[in-house]
Amino acid sequence: MGYHTKFLATAAAFALTAGTALADAHSEPTADTVVASVDGTEITLGQMIMLRAQLPAQYQQLPDEVVFNGLVDQLVNQQLLANSLDETPARVEMTLENEFRSLMAGEVVNSITSAPVDEADLQAAYDARFEGVEPTMEFNAAHILVETEEEAQEIVTLLEGGADFAETAQDRSTGPSGPNGGNLGWFGPGMMVAPFEEAVMALEVGEISAPVETQFGWHVVKLNETRQSDLPTLDELRAELTSEVQQAELTALIASLTEEAEITLPEAGDFDYSVIQNLDLLEE
Repeated sequence: MGYHTKFLATAAAFALTAGTALADAHSEPTADTVVASVDGTEITLGQMIMLRAQLPAQYQQLPDEVVFNGLVDQLVNQQLLANSLDETPARVEMTLENEFRSLMAGEVVNSITSAPVDEADLQAAYDARFEGVEPTMEFNAAHILVETEEEAQEIVTLLEGGADFAETAQDRSTGPSGPNGGNLGWFGPGMMVAPFEEAVMALEVGEISAPVETQFGWHVVKLNETRQSDLPTLDELRAELTSEVQQAELTALIASLTEEAEITLPEAGDFDYSVIQNLDLLEE
């Protein structure tokens, strides 16, 4: 049974028998308010608040009284077990050091990501992203795909003679768009193979191409419409640009701190890289 599962199983029963240990039930509680103590080691309300915030969602849905008393029980039991050790194992000390480092760094990151981003910085990031970028032309086209140039030329002749393009595509095209009258919908530069794209770009709206060969076969293409794709607005990219500005601020901060700090790093050959798997070193 996992520890959180055990907590759920015992919390309700504990709530029926355990009272709170607040030093003064009538005083305004603070994070430093002592809730319980074990052989002189205090358990504070702040510690309980942090522990509750880390509980899985299903336990956070329990009544506050059940969670409160269950956490008291959990923390008291943990302190009893911790006090039974004569000394702190090295792996615990190192884990605490890693966790402390991570939490402190996280506070700096949170201070950056939670602060409002200046509108001018967002505009600058937007302008930098789209500097020199022009709206692209998009095309709406249809095609008829056949196996040979002779078939394609025959279809061109039929169309020039007044045959309906969509009906001809349904009857003759071997491509998956044939049943839909050959319609390919809207596409932009780079979305089609080069010979096909070049043929489309050379057409006027309503014009039909000469036979075009690609690795898929022979095509007869009709250009239905063109349009310019609009660039996304700043508001449409606001969340993405906000993250970009914040990341740039964090990167700049790390660069500045790195320049000011005295840092030594391992050099190639200093360590056998497999040593990071050696848990026995923590027992020495």
